[in-house]
Amino acid sequence: MSRLQNFLTYLAHERQASEHTLDNYARDLRQFAELLRGAGDFDDWATITAEDARTFVYELHRRGTAKSSILRKLSALRSFFRFLLREGVVSGNPFLRLPALKVEEKLPQVMSVTAVDRLSAAVGACWEARIAAGTIKSEEGAQFAAARDRALIEVIYSGGLRISEAVGLNYGDLDLGAGILKLRGKGKKERLGMLGTPAREALRSYLQLRSAVGGGRLPDAPVFLNHQGGRLTARSFQRNLKDYLAEAGLPADLTPHKLRHSFATHLLDAGADLRSVQELLGHENLSTTQIYTHVSAERMKNVYRKAHPRAK
Repeated sequence: MSRLQNFLTYLAHERQASEHTLDNYARDLRQFAELLRGAGDFDDWATITAEDARTFVYELHRRGTAKSSILRKLSALRSFFRFLLREGVVSGNPFLRLPALKVEEKLPQVMSVTAVDRLSAAVGACWEARIAAGTIKSEEGAQFAAARDRALIEVIYSGGLRISEAVGLNYGDLDLGAGILKLRGKGKKERLGMLGTPAREALRSYLQLRSAVGGGRLPDAPVFLNHQGGRLTARSFQRNLKDYLAEAGLPADLTPHKLRHSFATHLLDAGADLRSVQELLGHENLSTTQIYTHVSAERMKNVYRKAHPRAK
C-alpha cells in the first residue's frame, strides 16, 4: 500500500474524515506529485525538498489558481508530511516555512429574516403552480414534496445545520417535544441543534404526510424522504431550491449554506454570545465563528449610514 493510501486510511479511521475531505486530500496530493515528479502514483516522498514546495506554489500561481485553493492544498501537504514524519518516512516537513499567503477575507452572504420568510412561503406557491400547470403526476406527491422542503428549510435555518446534516437526520434524532435535534457534523462529531416553533410546526405537518406514504419510525429511518421512500439527497433539494428562489424573487446564487450563515448572523445581531453560537454551529475553533461578528458589524454600519442624519 502506498504512503498516500496509508495516510487516507489514517484520516478515515483515526480522524473520522468525511468522504469529501478524503477526495480533496487525495486530489491535492496527487496534483503535487504530477506537477513535481510527473506521476500521480509517486511514492518516494523522502526526496521532496523545501525548494520543491516553493516550486509547487509558484506553479499554482502561474496557472492562476485562487489563493484560497492554494492554501487548502498546502494545508493538505503539511498534514501529509506531518503524518510521514510521525511514521519515520521523512526527516522534516518541507511545507512548514513557506512565505505566508494573504487572502482577502470574504464575508458570508446572509439573508434577511424577511427573505427567509419569503423563501419558506415560496415552497408551497411553487408546487401549487406546478399543480395548476399540470406538470406533475399527482397532487398528493406535490403536497408531500412541498411539506418536506418547507420543513427542511425551517430546520436548517432554525438550527444552523449544514445541508448534509439536515438530509442525514434519522427519525431517532428528533425530539419535537423538547425542540432538540441530535446532529452528526464534520468528523462525525455529535452536537445538539435547536428547533424553534416554526420548524417544529413544519416538521409535524411533514411527518404526517411522511407516515401516509409509508415513512418508517425506526430510530435509523431517514427523516427526509424522496418520492421512492429513500433518503433525500442534498443535490435533489438544491435543484428544487433554485425554483423556490425564483418564486420568491431572491438571488439565484443563494444556497442552503446561506441559511446557516443567516442563522449565525441573526443570533449575533440579537445579542447571542459568540461561544454559544460556536457550539450551535459545531465549529471546532472560535476563530471560524468570529467571521460572523464582522458580518454583524457590517450590517450595523449599513443601517447607521442609511439612518443617521450625520452618518455621511
